Amino acid sequence: MPPSLNILLRSRTLKLRLVVPDPASPALDEPISWVHSSDLEDPTPFLDAGQFLLTDGTQFPVDSSTTAERASAGQSPGVPNGKMYEDYVRRLVDHGISGLGFATQVIHGVLPPGLEEACRKHGLPLLEVPDRTPFIAIIRSVADYLAKEDHARAEWSLQAQRAISRAALRPDGLTSILGELERQLHSWVALYDAAGNYVRMPRNRPIPSEIAGEVTAKVRKALDLGTRSASNLDIGGQSVTLQTLGRKGSLRGALVLGAIEPLDPARADIVNTVIGLASLALEQARTLDTARRHLRAGVFEQLLAGSTDVASKTALQVWGQLPREPLLVTASRQENPAPNLLEALELLADDYRGAVFYALRGELLVVLAGRPHQEKVLELLKRHGPCGMSAETTMDGLTAALEEATRALRRATELGRDAVEFSELSEGGMLGLLREESAGPVARGLLQPLIEYDRSEQTELLHTVREWFANNCVWDKTARRLGVHRHTLRNRIDAAGRILGLNLDGMRDRLELFAAVQFLDQ
Repeated sequence: MPPSLNILLRSRTLKLRLVVPDPASPALDEPISWVHSSDLEDPTPFLDAGQFLLTDGTQFPVDSSTTAERASAGQSPGVPNGKMYEDYVRRLVDHGISGLGFATQVIHGVLPPGLEEACRKHGLPLLEVPDRTPFIAIIRSVADYLAKEDHARAEWSLQAQRAISRAALRPDGLTSILGELERQLHSWVALYDAAGNYVRMPRNRPIPSEIAGEVTAKVRKALDLGTRSASNLDIGGQSVTLQTLGRKGSLRGALVLGAIEPLDPARADIVNTVIGLASLALEQARTLDTARRHLRAGVFEQLLAGSTDVASKTALQVWGQLPREPLLVTASRQENPAPNLLEALELLADDYRGAVFYALRGELLVVLAGRPHQEKVLELLKRHGPCGMSAETTMDGLTAALEEATRALRRATELGRDAVEFSELSEGGMLGLLREESAGPVARGLLQPLIEYDRSEQTELLHTVREWFANNCVWDKTARRLGVHRHTLRNRIDAAGRILGLNLDGMRDRLELFAAVQFLDQ
């Protein structure tokens, strides 16, 4: 860290005296980037923020009344040229100068009172430089301190790099790397998997609870973009660095660092080294994962063919047991499945030790899971499009269950819903009751909103629907029978669909309404 005014004040060789502010002021601990000397009335064009300015006051007029003798006599030297000092100090403060060192016994015998008053008013630290302390000594002191700090930082960086390299050689390489990074930077480090789930490391500090939810949300948003990215965020007043891991379009996770202070170049180098090692460790498993997915597809085909014993033995050697019966089949259409979705499913399967199994079948992503794990499966799949779920089944009924899940998926796509269960198709509507004697009451329940609407609005939408079905849904023929324009007919049918919550452009909802109309008076 660069030196501060307090460090200069503690130097016995420089013999500087603090004039403004109080010794306990935090301004004295602000870092000094460099020291510059100037006697210009406005030196700010040649200065950078954070610098310590030295001057002997040549730019200020010397007042004969401002003498050392008069000061020692206890007489007030007055405050001449107050506006000049005020403007000078204000320019320095606005420019971000860290402090002003004024040499006495060179041009001015004592500190100009107007300058001291202006520094006190604007909060600019003011130090008196005695006549026997040359400016070059102050400059050299700061330069030596900065050189010493740079050397110490380089030495620290080298030792930290070695420690992280040694950690990478341990059996639990990735865990050890992240633990070492946390120790070196004195900050918390978090690893997220491809699905945006926080991966707990046994030796790492947890994410602060007050920002954990927002950090997870930021990570998932970055992973969903599918591109390599690095960002510095302010979350809940804390500085957080987020870096995705893996290749573009094939992310493996994210590394999050909660820094206590901004990363300097040496710390940034350490973080970049860890990112490289973590990415390499995760990338090494990619080829194996691809092979496993091909194997999963083969095992699933064996299950569909009825070779359950062969499929179970194969799965046992690689993943453990297959999901226990009864199980649910969930289908999701993925033309180009997101890599982080497949990574997340792989992690889910590993976490549940075989209680979740997935496979790609062309463009169809199929997941087998028991009821206790279904909520987690749906939570993941819904983030990547609609999905359909079968009724509970056994391995012997897997083919029929896959068809149920596929039909439910089509229904979810038609309705624009995240998920649809097959039971909604087979039990909740008229198609599942065509052969049951209780169809009449169910039909009336389905059509009741339309009946109530006709009664309250004095319309004939139900009659229009009956005629439309009687004429095989042919628009022109039905319009002639009703004596209305075809556009009027279309508006009435659309209104009936909205009231009943049905999409009458689709065959399934048309059949649902057709069956209800047929069984209304049963």
